[in-house]
Amino acid sequence: MSLLSVLRPPLEDAEIIDLYFARDERAISETDKKYRKYLLVVARNFVSAQEDCEECLNDTYVGAWEAMPPQRPSHLKAFLTSIIRRVSINKYNEMCRQKRVPSALTNSFDEIEMFVYEENASDELEAQRLGAIIGEYIKTLGKRQRYIFMSRYYMAEPIDKIASELSVSRSTVNKEIAAIKEGLRRALEREGYKI
Repeated sequence: MSLLSVLRPPLEDAEIIDLYFARDERAISETDKKYRKYLLVVARNFVSAQEDCEECLNDTYVGAWEAMPPQRPSHLKAFLTSIIRRVSINKYNEMCRQKRVPSALTNSFDEIEMFVYEENASDELEAQRLGAIIGEYIKTLGKRQRYIFMSRYYMAEPIDKIASELSVSRSTVNKEIAAIKEGLRRALEREGYKI
């Protein structure tokens, strides 16, 4: 990478996506230049070792390369986030099978497991329905509760970090999480899910 390319501001997302569609390998370096730090933070929420995070990052770039085309994401950052989350969760599950997961990483998964991994979601259509119900519920949340939900369950952020970012106490975040989970439980029960 030349000094000029390091000093040049990152490309706009649409330009990066165009590189993917042109099958230009600069798409990967431009994606890395713009989103590397962010994507490593997402990966680190699931796997803590730097080499595992780097592996997840590389797998994310491969996933993006394979998905574009035909997919043309409207929000590149969200698209990349969904890929790295999936890759990181797969890596996390692999680490669980190998018994090398720090116990702190399991907390946010354990908290919401009863909602996400119900028997009701055993087939793909039910999983999509469940995802749609949860998505609709999230839209009903206020801005702060939505931020807490997404930070905790989408990004797997520690409660202390969420509290610090919101300038509130850990207790406040825990209370909000309890209220969010109760609301989600009620929303799922209204749709026929037994929790």
